[in-house]
Amino acid sequence: MSTLSAINTPSTDDTVLVLGATGKTGRRVTGLLGSAARPASRSAATKFDWSAPDTWEPAVRGTTAVYVVPPENPVQLNDFVGVAVKAGVTRLVLLSMRGAPADDPFEAAVKGSGVEWTILRPTWFMQNFDEDIFAEPVRRGELAVPAGDGVHPFIDVVDIAEIAVVALTQPGHHGKTYDLSGPEALSFPEVLARISEVTGEPVRYVDVAPEEFTAALRGLGFSEEIADLVTMLIVLIRKGEEAHVSDNVQRVLGRAPRTFADYLGSSKFA
Repeated sequence: MSTLSAINTPSTDDTVLVLGATGKTGRRVTGLLGSAARPASRSAATKFDWSAPDTWEPAVRGTTAVYVVPPENPVQLNDFVGVAVKAGVTRLVLLSMRGAPADDPFEAAVKGSGVEWTILRPTWFMQNFDEDIFAEPVRRGELAVPAGDGVHPFIDVVDIAEIAVVALTQPGHHGKTYDLSGPEALSFPEVLARISEVTGEPVRYVDVAPEEFTAALRGLGFSEEIADLVTMLIVLIRKGEEAHVSDNVQRVLGRAPRTFADYLGSSKFA
């Protein structure tokens, strides 16, 4: 398949709407697309708010493809897809997640759109350790999650963004669902040890009960639904059900996925 270096920069007639443009994948997709990107979010120049449907059509008007970081409510995504297709969008790339069920309503909304679609199902992001959910506990020196000694092939979001751009701008990816992972499965203690090697600061791993972790997430302001989902996904790691390594980064980009060492070298830990 095509490598990222072979991407032909889309013409100005092929503008790509990037939802979640301030997020971990969205801002990198925006950077790779350059002038072809129309970044949209509640704080971007192009306003987009899942809870404000009146922002949808103005944001998508004049674009031909959309990178979709979905909302919590699948009904909103289904309604947006209808608006996008009516506005002339011909390609959708959805950021889903590994382990999404076959009848996932978010994926169904894209699959039923009547236009070209690609679904990305990545593992947990490496960047969660310095940009998101695990960043503050790691900075404090102690991370408590219910993962036991389970291993997981964390992925660098750079790889996700590059594959998204390929799917958004090149032919050959319609109807594909890509399971995406990093090159090696690591346990949380192994990850923290590697971070400590770079920072010189110890980070202790604490294995906690799932209900304790869920309660901690709720205390941080996560909704009950999202807290339960995040806990469930980590428990799958604990059970050994999320350890398999995918070769789709290599297949799509023509190169090996970025390693955890690669990530650390460009992270906030460096």
